[in-house]
Amino acid sequence: MAAGAWTFPDAAKTSILNGDFDFDTDTFNLALHLSTGTQPSSSTTTWAGLATSEHAAANGYTAGGQAITLSRSGGATVTCDGSDEVWTASGGSIVARWGVIYEVSGNVVCYCLLDDTPADVTATSGNTLTVAISASGVFSLT
Repeated sequence: MAAGAWTFPDAAKTSILNGDFDFDTDTFNLALHLSTGTQPSSSTTTWAGLATSEHAAANGYTAGGQAITLSRSGGATVTCDGSDEVWTASGGSIVARWGVIYEVSGNVVCYCLLDDTPADVTATSGNTLTVAISASGVFSLT
């Protein structure tokens, strides 16, 4: 499934402009979050602040999500792009409402709804849940 538009918390916008995120060298993960617990919002700052809503480490999902490769390219328009991430459900379903990209050192970069209804998405055992980054990337600066 294609990820919805990526939303940047207020603190992440400041961190991007201050150069706190290095999209060439920092380590980032993409994690799946439920519709219950603390939801990502404009006031989200740290990964730890969303701990109550992350999918449990089960059924093919690992706590903390998985590494996502972010890269930037361009000149007049600079784009930050990311790799599509895939989870295969095993022994039960993987259910999520949000995708969250965060710097492994602790700060949230952005988040998206996985279904714009909004509704949970489910991958049943033996099936995959793919968060496909938009063809235009995670974000662009023009």
